[in-house]
Amino acid sequence: MSKYAHIQQEAYEANMQLPKLGLVLFTFGNVSAADRSLSVFAIKPSGVPYEDLSPEKMVIVDFEGKTVEGSLRPSSDTLTHAVLYKHWEKIGGIVHTHSTYATAWAQAQRDIPIYGTTHADHNTVDIPCAPPMSDEMIQGNYEYQTGFQIMDYLAHKGMSYEEVEMVLVGNHAPFTWGKNAAKAVYNSAVVEEIARMAYLTEQIRPQVPRLQDSLIRKHFERKHGPNSYYGQ
Repeated sequence: MSKYAHIQQEAYEANMQLPKLGLVLFTFGNVSAADRSLSVFAIKPSGVPYEDLSPEKMVIVDFEGKTVEGSLRPSSDTLTHAVLYKHWEKIGGIVHTHSTYATAWAQAQRDIPIYGTTHADHNTVDIPCAPPMSDEMIQGNYEYQTGFQIMDYLAHKGMSYEEVEMVLVGNHAPFTWGKNAAKAVYNSAVVEEIARMAYLTEQIRPQVPRLQDSLIRKHFERKHGPNSYYGQ
């Protein structure tokens, strides 16, 4: 058995959640799972339909983006994953999808405003939308530069990747991450649902106000604060 079998299995199971959760169409999406002790991650192969995937088909890549093991070509977004793993040492899973509502907000180049308590259960801020990449970045090593676009924008906004585990890339789509691949998939589902709710909220009341600060703090802290009591 390969020494990478555990992250191949983790990546496979996480990737298979994307179509089940309605987050991907055809092959529009990918999940990776990292092993920090080995400095590698397993990622979905490029262009392979989800129904044809297996743990053994997950490609092993190092944090420089070089294939370590696997006969298939890794996802076209591999270098974005590699950049984030290399610079963000506390993440173990990354997801990229083109889920409908989150991608619509990205195409509109808008942060997703914090309108309700569902959003506040997961974030105390609007979900950030990084600006579209410059022509120079696009024409260079595009996927590699996408990783830096994400990191630089969070830094510009004064946000920590440990606290804000989701971002939109302007004119592109969402990226999420977490302590492992399963948490990154959870965050991907969350950002899609929050994006859908925010869109519908603005249709019902176009000038809807942002959620009041006291409710933001209450809902976030009851789930994530030092005295949290929501869930187990």
